Formats: sequence, C-alpha cells, structure tokens
Amino acid sequence: MEIQADTPGERLDAFLAARLPDLSRSRIQALIREQYIIVNGNPAKPRDAVKVGDKIAIAIPEAVPLDAAPQDIPLVILFEDDDLVVLNKAPGMVVHPAPGNPDGTLVNALLHHCKGRLSGIGGVERPGIVHRLDKDTSGCLVVAKSDVAHQSLVTQFSERSTMEKLYLAVTQGIPKPAKDTIFTHIGRHPVNRQKMAVVNPPGGKTAITDYEILATDAATLTALVLCHLHTGRTHQIRVHLHHKGTPLLGDPIYGKPAKNPALPDRLMLHAWKLSFDHPVTGKRHQFEAPIPPEFDAWVEKAPGMLNC
Repeated sequence: MEIQADTPGERLDAFLAARLPDLSRSRIQALIREQYIIVNGNPAKPRDAVKVGDKIAIAIPEAVPLDAAPQDIPLVILFEDDDLVVLNKAPGMVVHPAPGNPDGTLVNALLHHCKGRLSGIGGVERPGIVHRLDKDTSGCLVVAKSDVAHQSLVTQFSERSTMEKLYLAVTQGIPKPAKDTIFTHIGRHPVNRQKMAVVNPPGGKTAITDYEILATDAATLTALVLCHLHTGRTHQIRVHLHHKGTPLLGDPIYGKPAKNPALPDRLMLHAWKLSFDHPVTGKRHQFEAPIPPEFDAWVEKAPGMLNC
C-alpha cells in the first residue's frame, strides 16, 4: 500500500501508527528498520520527520511461522474471554522459546490451551505476547487472543495511561527512605551484556518506579516492598532496587547468595496486581494473582497491605 503524507513534522512511526490501527508502533518501527516501509523510494528511520507530499510505501510481510509446538502444560487462568487471557505465571516458567529453553514455555502452553487462537499482529504467527515477566518472576500476565486486543494492550502498556502494574518484592537490606520514587535511565550494562544497569542520560531509556516498604524483618534485614511501575524496562525493579543497595532476595543476577538457609530459594518478585481497560468493551478490569506462600513471613507483618 502507499500513503501520501499531508501533515508535516510528525515522526514517521507516530504518523503511521495513527493511520494503521492494526499495527502497533513497535511493529511499525521494526518494519521501518527492516525496510518494509520506505519513503520516496528510500530507506528511512522511525524518528525521521514526515514532509507534506512524502510517498510512503508499506509492504506487510507474511507472519513468520512460530517454531513452537503446543504442549499440555497446566496454567492458572484468572480470566479469559474471546479477546484475551489473564493468567498467574508460575516462577520458573519462561515466557517465549529461546536458546536454552526451546519448549516447556508459556507460549507452548498457550498454543495448546487456546488451540492456536492467539494474535499474530506482532509479526510472528499466533504468539499473543504483549509483555513479559522474567523466568523466575511469578504473577499476573495478560495475553492477546485477537489482533484488536493485541493492538490495544500494546498501546496501553506503552502509554501507561490506563495500564497499572503493582509488584511485591522482598529486598536484601531495607531501602531508605521507606517510600520514594526512583527515576533513572536503564540500559545494557557496559561490561556484562546479559545485565541491565542504571546509565547516564542520554544513554538507556527513562525508568520510573514508585516503591513503599510494607513490612520489615529485623532478624534477616529484609523488607517487603510494594513497587508501582510507571515504565516497563527490562529488569526494571531488579535494577532499581539493586541501585539503591538493596537487591531482591534470591536474585541470581543482581543479588547475592542468602546466608540464611531458611530464606526462600527463589527470586522474590511477584506481579501482584494488573489493571487495564478491556480492549473491546472498554470496561475497567483489575486482576490479582494470589500471593505465593514464600512471601507469607513478610505478609503477616503487613496487615494493612490489603488496602494497597
């Protein structure tokens, strides 16, 4: 297809996102980078400014077949309809097949559960994945079954105007102050490329986390912390609390081995609550993943947390 620009100055990716509602902005950016979208016969960049009269040619490639097989893996479903699934992801489950984890993933389980009916708007047949949780993080995760839902959820996640995510974390050490906002840039670690780190702007991307201590344990020098994400960077909570000198308990990348064998042997991060507007009905939904028993020792010290 071809579009002729009629308004000047807008970024190319934003211009197209407003006119191609079936494609997410991230998908448009990928198509531009892969030269499926060209301007006046030439390759472009997502940030290029559109000029009046520009001829923008768009070719949508066929979705890449997903190299994953359906597998009958138990899932804990919190909600499901024709457009989406909200589930409580178990710790230890990888979201998407990758080197080292070719199967046994959430995608394999979803392909079986949904019988292949997952959105394909992301460029891969039937993935349905609009956001991820780290392998060892448990809790709420929403999956799109329709392309309409996929587009809406991606937009809600990127704009953060209607999407709200609350996490529970247990830290090694007690963050100070007890309640604060962490505002940094997060990017790849300059030495270890498998890690993320707080970096100086303009490097990285803006990352904002509100946190509040709900309970502390003086004997183990640990704290139960409520985290409210305003952005969705890779490892954001783990990096931010490590940056404050209080890494998450059980974090194999940013933490340190716990000396007390009685402490839980898992990453103590749980996606507790997830709120968003339903992509089709517009109805406001809030979902809550039951708090895992590993958190019980701290939850018992926080009687007021049900008001969070």
